[in-house]
Amino acid sequence: MTPTTTGTPRVAAAPRRPQERIVTLMHGAGGRAMRALVEDTLAVGYPIGVVEAVGLEAMDDGAAIPIGDEWLVVTTDSHVVHPWEFPGGDIGRLSISGTVNDLAMMGATEPLGLTSAVVLEEGFSLADLERVQASMAAACREAGVTVVTGDTKVMGRGELDGIIINTTGVALVRRVVRDCGLAPGDRILMTGTIGDHGIALMAARHGLAFDEGLSSDVAPINGLVRLALEVAPGAVRAMKDPTRGGVASALHEMAEKSGVGIMVEADRMPVSPAVRSAAEILGLDPFHIANEGKAILGVAPEAADAVLEALRTHPRGVDAAIVGECIARQVGRVILDTGFGRRLVTEPEGEPLPRIC
Repeated sequence: MTPTTTGTPRVAAAPRRPQERIVTLMHGAGGRAMRALVEDTLAVGYPIGVVEAVGLEAMDDGAAIPIGDEWLVVTTDSHVVHPWEFPGGDIGRLSISGTVNDLAMMGATEPLGLTSAVVLEEGFSLADLERVQASMAAACREAGVTVVTGDTKVMGRGELDGIIINTTGVALVRRVVRDCGLAPGDRILMTGTIGDHGIALMAARHGLAFDEGLSSDVAPINGLVRLALEVAPGAVRAMKDPTRGGVASALHEMAEKSGVGIMVEADRMPVSPAVRSAAEILGLDPFHIANEGKAILGVAPEAADAVLEALRTHPRGVDAAIVGECIARQVGRVILDTGFGRRLVTEPEGEPLPRIC
């Protein structure tokens, strides 16, 4: 009780609690909100690491630590996807491909090995687990790598949605490719059609049927990237795989970090008829939809045609295209030239389909 000025007792009001900040699905969608979560919360307070290393603060696809005249590239990723099996792949293939591709985006196309930690829900089918493991092994053979160590945990029924796989990859490379190396005049290349993974997952998750078949593009693309790096050494200045948040998020991140603007020509961006049709029906923008077997390359202008030709010789690069150019103005922005006018490409604020990768 707190006395009033008149001597009449009253109950003290409870102090107001500030509105609690919470994590939402938006924080895992791969756009600006997720980058802010990492930069402001998850990547702070650690002691400074190895001098001249590419570390957590770089927010790249992995870390790079100097060892003699080479770089040790390390990346890690946790894979959660619903449904765990979808047209064109499953969580096992996804876990291997995603980590191999993150290494490749830093120029490390020949991994030394992978780790695999699997967390299972009580009641998960052993037959399904065997299928997941077989898929992981097949993806490893395709990428030319193997799983060298791992861990397994089981949680109670209802404490987990089936299965989670964490994979870590390591590789040695002479030259690290960053996602911040773009310069005005550089050409932007896509290694293939966009939106395949996210649209295939959405169709599977919601039981949607379309006239044309949809299939995820999930695949290890280290061999494809190796061709691009070898045909014009030093000409590939930046790379990123447009997974969560799609091409829009990846281009925005590359532009902001590099201090350039990016102009993209809409009619050059490869989109399959099936994905274009499904996206129109669902009211989605293919620029915002996840991919798991594609890469964005920033290439010096004099080497762009040679890199494009090399990409197209690979089975996973037949639809590769030069889609845009880096500009000195509009720093940090992505502009789409539709042929009828220009508009800004926005970053997605959320994910149209949670648990995408």
